[in-house]
Amino acid sequence: MPTYKPSSVDYVRTEIDGRPRKLLSYPAFDRFNASMLGLGDLTRESKEIDAIAAVFDLEGFTQFCNQTDPHLSVPGFLHPFLSWLMAELRNQMKQKEETEGVALWCPLPFFTKFLGDGLLVIWASKGLSQAAMRNVIASTWKICNKYQHDFLPTLQNLLHAPPPSLRCGVARGIVYSVGEGHDYVGSCINMASRLQKLPGVTFAFSRNGFDLEDEKTTSFFTDRIITREVSVRGIGESELVCILRREYDKMKSVDKKFYRDV
Repeated sequence: MPTYKPSSVDYVRTEIDGRPRKLLSYPAFDRFNASMLGLGDLTRESKEIDAIAAVFDLEGFTQFCNQTDPHLSVPGFLHPFLSWLMAELRNQMKQKEETEGVALWCPLPFFTKFLGDGLLVIWASKGLSQAAMRNVIASTWKICNKYQHDFLPTLQNLLHAPPPSLRCGVARGIVYSVGEGHDYVGSCINMASRLQKLPGVTFAFSRNGFDLEDEKTTSFFTDRIITREVSVRGIGESELVCILRREYDKMKSVDKKFYRDV
């Protein structure tokens, strides 16, 4: 996105009420406007897209940024992390390599956005089979799992106390383009963001829009996932969400009360 950085030529020196002042020129002043958001033409009609939204969030990233000399440690973490995460998103979609190209389990995400402590990722779901959509869910869980077991060990001798886990929330719904499609809004994005903040879990997805009962459903969904009813702030009091059975079993009793049987 554009940044606002007036240069020395954007200032004029003058005298006001007998005192020297440095003033920002009117052209430079007027450059600070909605174009700074990098969204393009905001008058364009919004386009709706059937989508699956995932929000990844780094647990403890704020504390990590508060350590000594964060100007050294934060870039030292974000560069390998974001490179790894984007590569994992790509590779998790790969079924196999052919001579002419790559066969995919489902299309690659059409939109990614850095959120400061994580990533918003959106897949187009129109025309996708339920098996392909479940693959998106399973892939996001695998990425969270691999963060702890594969990625973090590579930083063991490089950084002090990097974020200990990668959380993720996933939801299906409609997203709407903003301006020229450089950003998107939608209730499923809000839902995904809320789900990755649920107490006691690192991974959750909304039950709405996913068929977990058909014959092609893998053991990941039949053995490792349970469905519970929860209250999601700003969305609903009785939302069905799917969480990892092992995380529920290890949950503190105070957190278990948040998840109601269905």
